[in-house]
Amino acid sequence: MRKIPVALVAVALTATGCTLGDDSGSDSGAENGTSVVLVTHDSFAAPQELLDEFAKDSGITIDVRKVGDAGALTNQLVLTKDEPIGDLAYGVDNTFASRALDEDVFAAYRAPDAEKGPQRYQIDDSGRLTAVDVGDVCVNIDPAAFAAKGLPEPKTYADLTRSEYRDMLVVSDPATSSPGLAFLLGTIAELGDGWREYWVALKGVGMKVVSGWEEAYTQEFSGSSGQGPRPIVVSYASSPSAEIGDDGKPRTKALLDTCFRQVEYAGVLAGAKDADSAKKVLDFLLSEKFQAAVPEQMYVYPAREGVQLPEAWQRAAPQPEAAATLPPAEIQQNRERWIDEWRTLVQG
Repeated sequence: MRKIPVALVAVALTATGCTLGDDSGSDSGAENGTSVVLVTHDSFAAPQELLDEFAKDSGITIDVRKVGDAGALTNQLVLTKDEPIGDLAYGVDNTFASRALDEDVFAAYRAPDAEKGPQRYQIDDSGRLTAVDVGDVCVNIDPAAFAAKGLPEPKTYADLTRSEYRDMLVVSDPATSSPGLAFLLGTIAELGDGWREYWVALKGVGMKVVSGWEEAYTQEFSGSSGQGPRPIVVSYASSPSAEIGDDGKPRTKALLDTCFRQVEYAGVLAGAKDADSAKKVLDFLLSEKFQAAVPEQMYVYPAREGVQLPEAWQRAAPQPEAAATLPPAEIQQNRERWIDEWRTLVQG
């Protein structure tokens, strides 16, 4: 699951199953009795005032049900597809999308604003899933640590296997971590069959594996507030925007030649109790106002074109132009086998 730097995020949601968009004293959806259940991941957040405005304008409240990370969300949607637990879902990403589509979890609906950027990330022509946001997983470094050691900064996957960077890299386990899985997929996309030898080489220069992003970034990484011992970590292209120094400059850097693109989708659930209202909520997720809130609320890039990034992002976290990808169907077919092979190579 995506992890959000707490210091820079105003979290609008803190509890599973809370109802959003209630505008007390106004002509809100709660008063009109129209409520749409949005099933999503634990990292979902949005400005309450924006949700209130949507409720007032549309007469629809959004009842958010959080069910874990992208994998847990997809599993729940598949297991309950005959009796859907909501009206629409948001947060199935490109590593699990093919499973949801194969299981006919979603109904076809092409939002009008899908042609304003989200279509760049469409999986097929069915219109069942619409991209809402993009998050690029990349290696991050602490430049000050390399300057102190008199070492050049690494730039590529290959650089990380060099002996001068021994005991500097920390990654999260792809079996238990979304960014860990994305980094594994990135190496497969970049190196093809050579990914196995690459991971053996990383192990040979003292790579450390931890269970999740939070431990890797906040405890092991020297560039974060935890000031750990390792100056290289797998995180996000957006992470440097959370590490702006007193001089206004980022203290960390994402290596843009090591990025793997994660895309999160939303879709109306097949068998939704109120499909028409669910479509309006999906339209809202693609609106300019919601898309503009995506970076600071959920630490991802908007899928809609032309949405201006926050100032800190423009300085420290421009979106990578050429992040690696793999076809979702290929990921679905091979994901568990690749993770098992990784376990044997690295932990085995």
